Amino acid sequence: MVAAMIPGLIDNLAVQEVFLVLAAVMLAYIGFTAWWAMRRDDAAGVRSVLKGGAIPVGVVGVIATAFGLWGELTWQYGFTFLVQYNILFDDVFLLFGLTLVVLAVSMGLSLRLQFAGLFALVAGGITISYAWNGYVLGLTKEPLDTFLLFSAFGLAGLLAFPATVMTDHYLAHPDGTAFALSTVSRRSVSIQSSSRAAQPIVPVATDGHPDESRAVHLPFRLPVWVTVSMLVFVVSLALAAFAALYYLDTTMPAHMATPP
Repeated sequence: MVAAMIPGLIDNLAVQEVFLVLAAVMLAYIGFTAWWAMRRDDAAGVRSVLKGGAIPVGVVGVIATAFGLWGELTWQYGFTFLVQYNILFDDVFLLFGLTLVVLAVSMGLSLRLQFAGLFALVAGGITISYAWNGYVLGLTKEPLDTFLLFSAFGLAGLLAFPATVMTDHYLAHPDGTAFALSTVSRRSVSIQSSSRAAQPIVPVATDGHPDESRAVHLPFRLPVWVTVSMLVFVVSLALAAFAALYYLDTTMPAHMATPP
């Protein structure tokens, strides 16, 4: 049915690579801007970024899913050397499209992102498995390039899960207490409180009055481990975009010069 909707379309590898570049660039930008809003303790800004990115991510996801389904239902491609393309490229491309659709719906409806991240985690692991097997079996004319491309997107999928969990945790605490240990100042504790070993010691400020203590909150500061995790995810997407762009640059001339 899907094949009938796209008559005569056989070698769609190049346009699939275009969608890979688009998705990786968009997700890297969304991830970076969401982190930037988080470090400023701007929960509304994070939600705005997610909602704004839902439509373009969803559009790419729907089209990628359609191409993936078409490839799965079109067996086999018209040339002998393309027989393995149905399995190697369309299996993971369908997972790629479905992951984007699930993520876009979660972003647009303000649902928990971690379930989309879990979907990406599983899809990323499968993609890396396809990458390795495709490389070992030499299923393409450029097995190393294909391995690097698949591995880059697979790694981004794996890193998406912790990134979405941290984003969910932050949005669930809009009052600035998402990472409470980073917001409380450690000050000197009064002599009376320090002598009570059985009681928990809490950060206080004495202001010269030992009997008067109060908790002091500093401006919100995103923990280093959260920043590192988010930026590693963004960098993995940037590397995936670069790998897809390189793959597109090396394959497009042959696809345009000798169309099926």
